[in-house]
Amino acid sequence: MGDTIEDIEDALSIPTPSSEHLVLDDTRRLTGPGLLWERPGAVLDVFFDGIAPDALILVWQKNVKRVLDAVGWSDQTHIERQFDGGTNLAISAPMDQLYSAIFVAQTAWHFSAAELLDEKPNDFALMINDLNSVMLREANPRLIALIDEANRRQIDILSDDDDVSLGHGIGSQTWPVTELPDPKDVEWDKLYNIPVALITGTNGKTTTTRLCSAIAKASGKTAGLTSTDFVQVGDDILDHGDYSGPGGARMLLRDPRLEIACLEVARGGILRRGLPVRHARVAVVTNVAADHLGQYGVNTVPELTKTKFAVHRTLKDDGILVLNADDPFVVSEASETPSTIWWFSLHSCAPQIAASCSAGLPCAWLEGDVLVFFDGTKKVLLNTVAEIPISMGGAAHYNILNALAAICASRAMEIRYSAIRSGLSGFQSNPSDNPGRCNEFEVNRARVFVDFAHNPHSISAVTQTMAAIPAKRRFVMLSHAGDRSDKDVCDVTNMALSFNPDYVVATELPDYLRGRELGEIPSLIQQTCQEHGMYADHILMATSPSNAVAQILEQLQPGDLALLLVLSERDKIFEMLKQ
Repeated sequence: MGDTIEDIEDALSIPTPSSEHLVLDDTRRLTGPGLLWERPGAVLDVFFDGIAPDALILVWQKNVKRVLDAVGWSDQTHIERQFDGGTNLAISAPMDQLYSAIFVAQTAWHFSAAELLDEKPNDFALMINDLNSVMLREANPRLIALIDEANRRQIDILSDDDDVSLGHGIGSQTWPVTELPDPKDVEWDKLYNIPVALITGTNGKTTTTRLCSAIAKASGKTAGLTSTDFVQVGDDILDHGDYSGPGGARMLLRDPRLEIACLEVARGGILRRGLPVRHARVAVVTNVAADHLGQYGVNTVPELTKTKFAVHRTLKDDGILVLNADDPFVVSEASETPSTIWWFSLHSCAPQIAASCSAGLPCAWLEGDVLVFFDGTKKVLLNTVAEIPISMGGAAHYNILNALAAICASRAMEIRYSAIRSGLSGFQSNPSDNPGRCNEFEVNRARVFVDFAHNPHSISAVTQTMAAIPAKRRFVMLSHAGDRSDKDVCDVTNMALSFNPDYVVATELPDYLRGRELGEIPSLIQQTCQEHGMYADHILMATSPSNAVAQILEQLQPGDLALLLVLSERDKIFEMLKQ
């Protein structure tokens, strides 16, 4: 392998016949299990109209088989997924030739699109010759040999452009991709998989991930987590940023101190690259609601639910899928998975809880003010709601659900009950334990809460909790990214108004205009507030989140309550409040 990744990535430029009715929108590598299947390979997103979907897929299937056979990949396969206005077209490929897989898929599409548009295609033999040349340059037989042996031994293998690792954490070893050992030279008896939990959902996944990690830490283990904010091992932050995709997981799972891993898994990572592991002990789906729809052919909440449920493809044979029995989309999709399910609910009478207890399957629920875990034979009483700080005395129902999910995940990783109790009671709603999730500050004897909620579902949960707190006057800061629709902005505003604010501060997000004009989003917020009967002089405008916070802080009086829905300038706002 003398070529660099950049050499391979840019080795070919496959022409794409297109028209206004047929567009190849995106092509990307699939490195792990995802929405479509569990295989590595490449996927195309194609948008079209005026063409019969079944006819398009038949043309694709004919041409992709022809190309796969021609390049010597007859043992590989393909899969198609239709959605409104388009289709995902994927091929499987050897793990050491995923850039070549992109070129193979693009070549198959070249001939398909030419046929559909009645255009003359390029010379087939020449294009296949180009593909074979690149495939030979990218091939890494030692990687394939390691993968085969690791699979035989049931040891997870993590591979990227730079490194390859076997096992997880304290049971792992990592090599540069250009210096891989022969399988017979690997000390296999020192390699193993540690307990890994994958946590996904529309909302609550970050809190649940952090809570699982806190419980694991309380058990005496060196725990680590990935999230949309940072990667952490023990008390050490390895890096700040959005690490809810495969890159963050690899960074964490290669740390030799790590004994238990809790991975936050976001929709984007699942769809762009796939999931990072194939040997998880437990996976959690907290809930599913409308958010980030319209990308990669995921246009509806049921389609988004299927995306989230891709986490079940990472589970070992004895792995556990932890699901929210109070979420209708989750309940509906559950029947489509073969995994063993442990349900959690706020209601002991939920049908899934009753069925689990009858079948002797573990589950968790809220009984009165006590969180209960059923181990398959008996009930175990854990913390009361009052003993769980993030429940806010029981007002934050969504955090009680997160705690129940964490209980199930922790028991699936065989963490003892005493550690679960300790982790639940010690985990605080502060910028240290759970930054951006209902963090409370006191300013001029007024209560100020900071939350990173950004979609209607999460804002509704937070505002319902805040509405239960007595206050003389209520303030809320609102904003939204420019790539969201007018309806999205109005929906978010409507949810925030359920907080019954006396004052709304609509702020610009200068770094997130994303095609909008300055003032456009705040004006939409202002208009929605006025349509709900708010006085114009109670709707304030701000040029930035920090400017909005400054306006609110200047007006706060004893007994007031402010909810700051912070989407940018987070560190600056935390510093303002600490001062």
